[in-house]
Amino acid sequence: MSRTLGAALCAGVTALAVLSAGGVARADIGTGSGSGSDSGSATASVASDAVGEGPEVTAYLAAFGYGLTHPDAAPPGANRWNCRPGAEHPRPVVLLHGTWMNAYDSFAYLSPRIARAGYCVFAFNYGRENLLTGGGVGTVLPGRHGVGPMEDSARQFGTFVDRVLAATGASAVDVVAHSQGGPVASQYLKFEGGEGKIGKFISFGATNHGTSLMGIAALGRAINNLGLDILGFYQPMLGQSNIQQVVGSSFYARLNATGDTVPGVDYTVVGTRHDEVSNPYQWTFLQAGPGATVRNITLQEGCEQDLSDHLTMLYSPRSASIALRALGSGTSPELDCAFNPWLIGGGGQL
Repeated sequence: MSRTLGAALCAGVTALAVLSAGGVARADIGTGSGSGSDSGSATASVASDAVGEGPEVTAYLAAFGYGLTHPDAAPPGANRWNCRPGAEHPRPVVLLHGTWMNAYDSFAYLSPRIARAGYCVFAFNYGRENLLTGGGVGTVLPGRHGVGPMEDSARQFGTFVDRVLAATGASAVDVVAHSQGGPVASQYLKFEGGEGKIGKFISFGATNHGTSLMGIAALGRAINNLGLDILGFYQPMLGQSNIQQVVGSSFYARLNATGDTVPGVDYTVVGTRHDEVSNPYQWTFLQAGPGATVRNITLQEGCEQDLSDHLTMLYSPRSASIALRALGSGTSPELDCAFNPWLIGGGGQL
């Protein structure tokens, strides 16, 4: 079997599982409190560094395959702890992966592009659990993180941000988040001491208001509301963060009770019409509150040939140019437009 076919089969397993439901090397960079499950039976998760840069790739399938065999690899260009931000780019950029993902397979395409643009880039793995501790069936594959309670993951993110600030001498970071990384960063901003520590917040396919998962999760929530805890039954199989991301969870009721945004943060929110995980994709969009700016962007506007789905949007040239423009205060290049196929990705080279 070729490596490409093997990676494709493994990626298919992960995609089906999803649909059915970061210098200094330290193995453990924080533990959670064990609180926050929507059904009330959470355990603590941990976070760990991503170490040893993996190769730069343009296709999601290739990154996924490498991430299986190197689950703690850093994305290329990231975690160079001697990097010092310059006057042109004073804030380091922290990358946040999503559910059942890791730092490498999420950002093997985007990270080196941000680093080459002159930014100090950092990434880590958060929300680590295994099948026995409630991480869900996805964790039987190596490197499937982001499964613990999102409150715990937000605290792990805060610990990592403080390390980055101490190492670089910066006063705040910019964040590029995918999927669950969006609400994890928002939880940090609102409840875990993050206000004032994030300047720009760029998200792709973020589950900012939960997901219906093409109606499957919404049906589960409706059954729960009738008194039958079907979501609690499935939590050991799907993982705690997946249950929390179901529309209507108590997590989102708390997270968005006072509005979507935090004063002083510049938000760029990107959704794709072909998102099979975070949907309806419009639920990713935010409404600006006092003192915040929000740009909500549909990836296909002006580029219909970009067929990126939930995973491959991070391997889209258009996504990369949107991220660079947002980080650069409008001074980055014009937005790219290229064919980027569903599930496979390819950085516009297929």
